[in-house]
Amino acid sequence: MRKRAIILNTVIGFGFFIVLLRLVDIMVLNHARLCERAKMQQLKGEEVQVRRGTIFDRHGRKLAVNLELESLFCDPSEITSAEKSAYVLSEITGKPSKAIFTKLNSRGHFVWLERKVAPDVARKIKETKIKGIGFVPDAKRFYPEGSLASHVLGFVDIDNKGIEGVELKYHDSLSTSGGKFVLNRDASGKTLSQGVNMESRGNNLVLTIDEGLQYMVETELDSVMEKWRAAAAAIIMMDPFTGDILALADRPSFNPNVIAGSRDFERRNRAITDCYEPGSTFKIVIGTAALEEKIVSLHSTFDCSRGSIEIGRRVVHDAHRHGVLTFEEVIQKSSNVGSIMVGMKLGKERIYRYAKALGFGEKTGIDLPGEVPGLIRPPERWSGVSIGSVPIGQEVAVTPLQVLRAYAAVANGGFLVTPHVVSRIVSPGGRTTWTFMSEKKRVLSQKTAETFKDILKTVTEDGGTAKGAAVNGNYVAGKTGTAQMIDPRTRRYSKEKYVSSFVGFVPADNPKMAMIVVIYEPKGQTYGGVVAAPAFRQIAEKALSYLDVPRKEGRKEMLVSAQ
Repeated sequence: MRKRAIILNTVIGFGFFIVLLRLVDIMVLNHARLCERAKMQQLKGEEVQVRRGTIFDRHGRKLAVNLELESLFCDPSEITSAEKSAYVLSEITGKPSKAIFTKLNSRGHFVWLERKVAPDVARKIKETKIKGIGFVPDAKRFYPEGSLASHVLGFVDIDNKGIEGVELKYHDSLSTSGGKFVLNRDASGKTLSQGVNMESRGNNLVLTIDEGLQYMVETELDSVMEKWRAAAAAIIMMDPFTGDILALADRPSFNPNVIAGSRDFERRNRAITDCYEPGSTFKIVIGTAALEEKIVSLHSTFDCSRGSIEIGRRVVHDAHRHGVLTFEEVIQKSSNVGSIMVGMKLGKERIYRYAKALGFGEKTGIDLPGEVPGLIRPPERWSGVSIGSVPIGQEVAVTPLQVLRAYAAVANGGFLVTPHVVSRIVSPGGRTTWTFMSEKKRVLSQKTAETFKDILKTVTEDGGTAKGAAVNGNYVAGKTGTAQMIDPRTRRYSKEKYVSSFVGFVPADNPKMAMIVVIYEPKGQTYGGVVAAPAFRQIAEKALSYLDVPRKEGRKEMLVSAQ
């Protein structure tokens, strides 16, 4: 008996020793590794969207925020009656019962049933107490002002991923890194609890856009579209010294809150993605180049009395016949004949060089997706009639923003600026982590810019093509454009479709804003001075009042009655 007891005790002791060694291995030597494996088995993390940062206008007004909602999920392994549960959920959500049943009857332990559920619907679902379904916090992007500035803001998809506008361009800054919604599971994989939400919050954006000015621009844009029954339109307002985009709007437009109902052509940001032949607004190239190269003075004369000029096999006409014009009058009255004469003095190499210097044929660098560079062909690719086309804004393709930036260079004394819509990025804690640093490049001398500015003032005075742009109490400097569109069927200039535009800045002597108005296919009238210039005036007068820019009363030539 004593011998058997010794053997038994030895076996038991050895067994405990083995257990002890195993415990040491588990609790000491491999503790960290085994704990991590246990967590992987016990916890299931489902990705959730980070709370995107808020987007503000330049004065701190919210343009894009998050709505705190919940998303519905299920654990199919815990559903007792998929058919009955599908019917109940279908009655509440309005979704097809068959689609819900398929998800409830699928494999796995986590399936999304519906994302971003409305609060009242979520409450009704919770009251059913169906086993195997649950909710996780989720955020829905919301734009408080609806369609206002929609082409600048853009929109996001169901997963809060930026698709257009600054939502896309600054997606990484707005979303930083995502998080997980943790589910606790038992050994069989069944959900024990819904865990905790561990998502982070993205950075905030402060735009250069001014909500007040944006509203003025969009209101007038709607009026223009209705009055002229236009196919499309775009207006951009910019600070000519800094490149801050104060307002940018396109028509047609869309509401980013109901993106499913919008179409591609409504979401297109024509201000930076659509090219057109600018017509007479392109005369800034030959005008500034001729002054810079000193081949003309304000009083140099050009005989335009024939009303036409022959270039190769092409005859170019003026809209109205003029007599002998000074260089200043050539620009003021927008004479095609006079402009071509100036262009022939310059030659194609210098025209091309100054066009490139003013930013044509290249992207402006604006921080919005989809910008195109436009087109201006190098001199070696010009045809025999190009010298009669390019100076008057034909055979070139530009965007509205490119034209505006070129005129801003005259407004600010000769510098090409970088347009932008985001001024700074702010962390969730309120610390500024990035600020836009303005870049300027001198492209015109101060003297040339000031001289051409004085010429552009005459365009809105008696004898000019844009009296309709004149603002009561302040000088306006600008230029009209009326360009035929290419008919895609005949590949010739259409006699019915035009692009009407006006670009300018005000007050001319100390500009607070530069603005371009572009109207595509207006009906009834086509001239930029009739269609686009009055829209410029309407916006400018309200904007100057909004910005507290005083009127300079007392000078007869500045007291211009509304046209």
